[in-house]
Amino acid sequence: MAFKNKKEPQQQANEASEPQVSLLINSQYIKDLSLEIPHAPQVFKKMSKQPSLKVDVNVATQKIEENGYTVDLNIALNADTVDEKLFILELTYSAFVTLNAPEEHLEPILNIEIPRLTFPFARNVIAQCLMESGLPPIMMNPIDFAALYSARLAQKGSN
Repeated sequence: MAFKNKKEPQQQANEASEPQVSLLINSQYIKDLSLEIPHAPQVFKKMSKQPSLKVDVNVATQKIEENGYTVDLNIALNADTVDEKLFILELTYSAFVTLNAPEEHLEPILNIEIPRLTFPFARNVIAQCLMESGLPPIMMNPIDFAALYSARLAQKGSN
């Protein structure tokens, strides 16, 4: 038995006029990864409590071809013990995406949605890298990429 679409003519017209958005993450990859532990191995003896941690996050996008974009999620972690640097980790985790969307939706999708989708993978790379280096793994909290994007727009507007 087949069911027919019994939508009202007005509803069908509205749906036909709504632009279709399609998104495909073609690949994700580590573009750059750097870990520096300047005071190893002595610093490992001084880790008696949780280090202070500074996290910087930035998103960069670039159009590569028609409907093809790269989105770089740049994360920098700086950790200090009581009296010295514990480690510096810098990661650029990238995605190559195919995106078909209206012009006004491109920037928000590229700067909010793609980083939101790729962040868990980047967070895992960071945790694994730290653990494999003999440091305690740090599970980063989720990031509000919408707030980050809004702050960046506000900063552009004030300049």
